Formats: sequence, C-alpha cells, structure tokens
Amino acid sequence: MVLLSLILLPILLLLLLLYFIVRPRPVTIPIKNRHVFITGGSSGIGLALAHQAASQGARVSLLARSLNKLQEAKESIRRSSGLDVSIFSADVRDYDAVQKAVNDAGPIDVLVVNQGVFVPQELDKQGLDEIKFMIDVNLMGSFNVIKAALPLMKERKDRLPASISLISSQAGQVGIYGYTAYSASKFGLRGLAEALQQEVISDNIHVSVVYPPDTDTPGFEKENEVRPELTKLLAGSSGSMKADEVAKKALDGIKSGSFTVPCNFEGHMLAIATAGLSPERSFLMAFIEVASVGVLRLVGLFFQWNWYQTIENWHAKKNRT
Repeated sequence: MVLLSLILLPILLLLLLLYFIVRPRPVTIPIKNRHVFITGGSSGIGLALAHQAASQGARVSLLARSLNKLQEAKESIRRSSGLDVSIFSADVRDYDAVQKAVNDAGPIDVLVVNQGVFVPQELDKQGLDEIKFMIDVNLMGSFNVIKAALPLMKERKDRLPASISLISSQAGQVGIYGYTAYSASKFGLRGLAEALQQEVISDNIHVSVVYPPDTDTPGFEKENEVRPELTKLLAGSSGSMKADEVAKKALDGIKSGSFTVPCNFEGHMLAIATAGLSPERSFLMAFIEVASVGVLRLVGLFFQWNWYQTIENWHAKKNRT
C-alpha cells in the first residue's frame, strides 16, 4: 500500500498541475438560443437529439437525404416542443449540396455530425461498392459537413463556446467480427477529431466524439436482419440502448465539452482502456484513466481471448456439420 501511494502521488500531483495549466480546460457549452445543426437528423439518434435540443430552447436545423422523413421529423418536433425547425435535403457525400445547406441555415453554434450507414459483413464476402459507400458516408461525409460549417463557425460574433460533435460507435473503439469496413470508418472519426480539436481550440470550438453501443433505431433493425451469426454472438453481449437514452448522454457530453462521450458502463470502460493521447478535461477522469489502464488492459485481454475462443468454437462446430 505504501509503495502504491509513492507511485500514485507523483502522478496525482502531475495531473493536478496539468489540469490547471494545460488545455483543453473545463468548459460549458450553452444550448439555449443557439443554432444546433444535426446531420442524419430525420430518424434515430439524430431525431432524438433534435427533440432534446429543441426542448432546451435551441434553434434546430436538420439535414438528411429523404425530404419526406425530414418533413415527418419537423412535424414531430413541432408537436412535442411547439418549435419550428429548418430542414435541408442533401447527401453528405455531395460537398456542394452540403455547403449550400449549411450556408442557407446560417452560422452554426453546435454541429452534430450524426449520419451513418452500416452493412455488417465479412470482408471477403462484401462488395467494394458497399465498403466505399460506408467510408464515403461515415468518414468522407463527416469531412464534407465539418469543412462546410467551419468558416462560419469561426466567424461567429458572440464568441461563446461552440461545439463539433461526431457520433461514432463502440465499433470505433474496438474491432468486431463482421464490422471491418464500418469499424474502419468509425475509427477514422477519432483521428479526425483529435487533430481537429488542436486546429479549432483557439477559436473556442470544442470537439466531442460520442461512442454509442447498439441503439434501437430503424437502421439497427435492418442491420440485425443481415448480421453474420458470429457478429451477433460477439456484439450482442454488450446490450443495446434506446435512441433517447443515447441522445441524452450525447447532449450532456456536448454541453460539458467532453472529448470522449461514452453512453453506458461498457462504453466508460472502453473509453478508459482506449484513452491513448486523446484530450481530457476532467481531472478526476484523467486520474481514473492513469490508475485503471493496467487493470483494464488485463480485462481487455480476457475479452479478446473469449472472443477468439468463440470464433474458434463456431468454426469447429461449422466444420463438423
């Protein structure tokens, strides 16, 4: 115990020093009377976020491909909050269309990059067109949206803290069987976010990456129909969440300026285990990450062993039949 204290005390003092002198520092990002722009906002997590932002007094704009779904989303928000929202039909793969929508919407205070597609399949069975589709929507689409929004975000007049939030996935923290292309696109969001935060911190813009687990949305229902059997065995163990629950966690994380926003217990463990060199605003979380990383690496190795054992057993059973 004495030896442990001698090891942890210098680390604690160093973290305390860094907490007070190093960016990014703690911040509160207001939502009320701010412009919140959400891509993929016509259903699922995006729509749930729109409802919650509107209920907190935000001016909300939604972007998605389907105009019919956008109209339905607009009506549902009007019924629940009494507020009107702006809607824009555009494909995030089309930069010119995205830029026009962003310019028409006006300066953005809180940008939520939420669009995403997922077709689970083993790499050797998946067509390159499907792989490219996921990369283009999930990753390149995020670049398009952020690049279109940044100029006006940097020029905003109130200079209050602003936010860019990317909705990733727990599959953006750990690779899972059948998620090869999807994980690649979602892992890429973290690299984008880490570098982007350094580029925009001087403009008082704060980047968040949200890592939801499986979420009960229309897209998830379709995904479940085509999931490989092994994917269901491995990914199904972490459980799922409702879109409203994820949206609340995401919005709370955005308002606190958190870089990493987990959504459930497993997500918190993954966030600590994969913290790496990502920014951390909270002194408490920084200390927990440093103190826990060794134990969580051991836990992670156990999970990896269990997954590979499951894969081996599944293939052995398949070969016997």
